[in-house]
Amino acid sequence: MPRFSVIVPVYGVQAYLHACLDSVLDQSFGDVEVIVVDDCSPDGSGEIADAYAARDPRVSVLHLTENAGLGPARNAGLARATGEYVLFLDSDDTYAPDALRSIAARIDATGRPDLLIFDYDRTYWNGRAERNQFAALLAQRDPQVFPLADRPELLRLIMVAWNKAYRRDFLARTGLAFPAGYYEDTPWTYPALMTAQTIALLDQVCVHYRQRRRRGILRTTSRRHFEIFRQYDLLFAFLDAHPELERWRTVLFRRMLDHLSTIFTLPDRLPRSSRPEFFRRCRAQYRKLRPADFPLAPGRRSGVRYLLIALGARRTFQALGGLHRLRLRVLRRARSARGRLRTAALHAYYLFQRRRPLDPDLAVFSAYWNRGYACNPAAIEATLRRLAPHMRTAWITTQEYAHTLPAGVRRLEPGSAACWKAMARASYLVSNVNFHHRYAKRPGQVNVQTHHGTPLKHMGIDLLQHPAAAHGTDFERLLRHVDRWDYSVSASRHSSLVWERAYPAAFTCLEYGQPRTDVFHRAGPQEVLALRDALGIPRTSTALLYAPTHRDYDPGFRPALDLPRLAEELGPGVTLLLRAHYFHPPGTIGAAGHPRIIDVSAHPSAEEVCLASDGLITDYSSLMFDYAGLDRPIVLYVPDWETYRATRGVYFDVTAAPPGPVARTQEELTDIFATGSWSSPRATALRAAFRHRFCPYDDGHAAERVVRRVFLSEEAGLPAPLPTPAPLTPAADRQPH
Repeated sequence: MPRFSVIVPVYGVQAYLHACLDSVLDQSFGDVEVIVVDDCSPDGSGEIADAYAARDPRVSVLHLTENAGLGPARNAGLARATGEYVLFLDSDDTYAPDALRSIAARIDATGRPDLLIFDYDRTYWNGRAERNQFAALLAQRDPQVFPLADRPELLRLIMVAWNKAYRRDFLARTGLAFPAGYYEDTPWTYPALMTAQTIALLDQVCVHYRQRRRRGILRTTSRRHFEIFRQYDLLFAFLDAHPELERWRTVLFRRMLDHLSTIFTLPDRLPRSSRPEFFRRCRAQYRKLRPADFPLAPGRRSGVRYLLIALGARRTFQALGGLHRLRLRVLRRARSARGRLRTAALHAYYLFQRRRPLDPDLAVFSAYWNRGYACNPAAIEATLRRLAPHMRTAWITTQEYAHTLPAGVRRLEPGSAACWKAMARASYLVSNVNFHHRYAKRPGQVNVQTHHGTPLKHMGIDLLQHPAAAHGTDFERLLRHVDRWDYSVSASRHSSLVWERAYPAAFTCLEYGQPRTDVFHRAGPQEVLALRDALGIPRTSTALLYAPTHRDYDPGFRPALDLPRLAEELGPGVTLLLRAHYFHPPGTIGAAGHPRIIDVSAHPSAEEVCLASDGLITDYSSLMFDYAGLDRPIVLYVPDWETYRATRGVYFDVTAAPPGPVARTQEELTDIFATGSWSSPRATALRAAFRHRFCPYDDGHAAERVVRRVFLSEEAGLPAPLPTPAPLTPAADRQPH
């Protein structure tokens, strides 16, 4: 039998069905049957499904003779399923790449549980993606397998069928089936969760839940929303038939009242004329299903709602709801007005401070849009304190990143009066991005732009030819910001040429090397060992760092590399370090739970992570240029090179002049490590040529040259090209086997 049966009910989705079925059939995990249930669809959906079945034996199509609705269509598919596990996928949604492989791996790792819950994101017509707001509930902590009683908070998750994988024999044992009508997931999902003896979690986005621009079925105004009462009757009848589940009655009663309140409150669900009747039905439902231990006295705000439903006080319920909405609107407007007043007051304060003399000993720093102490500005700031102790430094960042600041560096809250005062009076301002657009450079102020990496992808005005990647950039404002720059720090001649073309302005180019990589030439074996220990890397393990970049054409970022699979293929001697791009929060790439994968995305220093690793796997990230200066093996994994090059634009073909071997498929990547070609003489020669081109000045003194030139007014001489970093790998015999 196949591992998975994926049941896809179809009705009126011809515009989305290709993407849905392709997302299943193009998975890296192919042990699957796809059962398409044509619910007498009035459009071409049935013909599309038949075409897929004709060319792929894994697809079968069941044509219903009359429209039955989503629940009965799923039941029809379930009756045909032969897989070990059953999954449901709505026909306008899609699976994320490698989702089924990850689900299968997690099922195996947790001993084939009755139920596996995985995560999803909401995807919008404009490409925006938002992960489930309750994603934290899917944390894979011990115990890895449990009943619902151990994790009752899972009832806060969306009650749908399609974010779970069900053991088919579990479904057969419990006799679960979907009812007809709206809200069919309610009497299915709750019983499934309550009766499953073993539940496991997968903290990974596996489903892209399409949010249609036009309203979906449950967002249409109709009396069919009254069907919710029957669905809860079925749910509580199930409880009555299973006395062992009585403990859940009060919890489910509260969930029901919240659900009914939501439907009644939303303006686009019920016809206006039917609203009094719906509220009377809510009161009857309350009286019929209320548990004996359910309190009448209201406590919190939800308790007041429950009491009003019990009393049938519809007008009071509506009035209080209206008052609550009015209160929220008033608060929003008040906050907005306060915000505008505060902004005006701060700007006036800033203008006042601009009239005061510049402070010759004050330097203000920031990095990555105020995301803490990092990158080239951090290296320059530390060197400035060492070489010019009379200087005072301040760093713009939020409280969230305050822990990254070293002792002696003052923190400036972005947008605060202290921050505006410092920007008005500092003689030096250093950043790897641009300062706030309201900041106006004063005569005598010195602005240093350090950038945040060697450019492969198009930057600045070069993005005019790539509007999808520009994301509506105001290029006139950008160039006004660039006109503030006095100095542009460059790592190589390549970078200098790009910066001068992409940011046309009158700045002085400081071709001094990459300050943030100075640490590569100062750290010794003991420091590296300490970093590895701190990250939890076994001393005898080969640590490979996987650092993919952001894709403008894929805002949600669905990784092309299956890390758990790679870890298994490379064997127990390899540890994979995952560092996501800073646009993607830690945990969003979906490699959590594997014992030999360490997510280092939240580590404040990319340079320390590089030092702790033995090799780099990347795609188009500027980290490859830094890592080349470290002179350790680099492998490029570029399955979407043509797409990336077309959508973003690049300055050179990195696949033709790479820093190491290039893989287009995961099989090729595994082979590069299995055969040892990742560290072969050819790989070394490629890296040497790459390093000669892009890291000619990296010798551990780039930040010093910037400080001496900008802050101490000394002419800094360039070093001899291609210095050799100090030996940094404490265990030279670490190789993947």
